[in-house]
Amino acid sequence: MTRNYDLVVIGSGTAAMVGAMRVRAAGRSVAVIDFRPYGGTCALRGCDPKKMLISGASAVDHARRMRGKGVAGDTHIAWADLIAFKRSFTDPVPEKHEERYLEKGIDAFHGRARLTGPNSLDVGGETLTFRNLLIATGAEPMKLGIPGEAHLVTNEDFLELDVMPKRIVLVGGGYIAAEFSHIAARAGAEVVILQRSERLLPRFDPDVVGWLMESFRQLGVDVRLETTVESIEQTRDGFRVHARANDQPLAFDADLVIHAAGRTPAIGDLDLDAAGIEQEMGRLRLNEFLQSVSNPAVYAAGDAAQLGPPLTPVSSHDAKVVAANILNGNTERPNYRGVPSVAFTIPPIAAVGLTEREAREQGLLYRVKSQKASDWFTARAAAEPTYGFKVLVEEGAERVLGAHLVGPNVDEVINIFALAIRLGLTANDLKTTMFAYPTGASDVGYML
Repeated sequence: MTRNYDLVVIGSGTAAMVGAMRVRAAGRSVAVIDFRPYGGTCALRGCDPKKMLISGASAVDHARRMRGKGVAGDTHIAWADLIAFKRSFTDPVPEKHEERYLEKGIDAFHGRARLTGPNSLDVGGETLTFRNLLIATGAEPMKLGIPGEAHLVTNEDFLELDVMPKRIVLVGGGYIAAEFSHIAARAGAEVVILQRSERLLPRFDPDVVGWLMESFRQLGVDVRLETTVESIEQTRDGFRVHARANDQPLAFDADLVIHAAGRTPAIGDLDLDAAGIEQEMGRLRLNEFLQSVSNPAVYAAGDAAQLGPPLTPVSSHDAKVVAANILNGNTERPNYRGVPSVAFTIPPIAAVGLTEREAREQGLLYRVKSQKASDWFTARAAAEPTYGFKVLVEEGAERVLGAHLVGPNVDEVINIFALAIRLGLTANDLKTTMFAYPTGASDVGYML
């Protein structure tokens, strides 16, 4: 049996939901396909459940920092209860998503999609044809090509742990390693991070990351930089990770080894060649409209497209662009200016706009105001010694070019700088804004 649709969406995360709903609202027929529970990475396996675990770790951390400052008694993470709290959010998501599709007249299919032609695919033995296809399959852990790679667990596995292991090794040093190490260490695990490059969180400003590293040391997280993992073997009581640093062999024993070494578009199982969809270095070849350069019926959004930062708001933004182009012809292009990024460590680190290196490469004239501000009220009120900022402002035009923050409330304050960059606001615009006081935002004027 063949079923025909104006739009077929592969994936059921943020980009899929936004794209499907917008095209359906225009009266077009739409189908959505996913072989996993509906909801996607952010709602089920990423941002949201991670933030719920961090909420528990943050509460414990704040109580400990305030001990002797008016807060008494011991606090600790009850891991099973924290996981149950997380599941109270994630468990209802798939059914709610499917109900929303049903209410809007969108057909939902379960199974792996396999492309069979430029405008057709197979799912569970059923053929679907489409006028347009949206690939919104998200991302997956990249292959490392090392012996014993199969022993690695993913971020998804960590978020489903019923019991916190005693010893954890994280392979890689980006968002996943930084955030999960802060959760696991506060839940009682001994944590080692093995990072191949010279620092953690390479997407963030090196000076600001340097200030954050004090929190890793206080936690007792063993961070090994310029260390390459060579293999993972299973032992009688767990795993042994073999690595090398400064040409010296190293070995780390663990009960759990987590893949935190980067992600790549999850497009390998789609049989793209059958639809004439070109890719390059594991990524779809797309034009400025998020459309396949070789099959004009096909678009991509979010982590599957990987043209913008790998963030949930980008997935939503991409999907709006794709929906507009499907409905009205190619007129919309994605705009990634001023997209903020946060790693939810404790305290968080946040960034938006240009780094100093990027500003120099663009030949911009700019000034920098940077300070480790542990003595500011915001830090002292939270009993948090890690607080600092680096802000770039263009000379003459006074545009805010970039902001790099670490410390209490910066996951919220960064949005003010993002708004300024996206709308072209000046440093004076922010300085003359009256923010509620005392709040994290009331520090903004002093950062410029």
